[in-house]
Amino acid sequence: MAKEDTVVEIKAKGGEDGRLFGSIPSKQIAEGLKKQYDLKIDKRKIELENPIRTLGYTKVPVKLHSEVEGIINVHVVEE
Repeated sequence: MAKEDTVVEIKAKGGEDGRLFGSIPSKQIAEGLKKQYDLKIDKRKIELENPIRTLGYTKVPVKLHSEVEGIINVHVVEE
């Protein structure tokens, strides 16, 4: 099911310039998928090069199988 129109919304505290106080790691994205879509995806399958540090949308690759990769949109919104 992880496809490009899948949007995971994560709330975080941000500053005036759109940067976060802290960051969003792959573990938090995996928790968002479980909570919002009842999808259990191992955080190691979420190929996030660096934790997300800004508000807005980020496209994140997810390795579902050795030959199957999907893209999810992570939308970080201010709490």
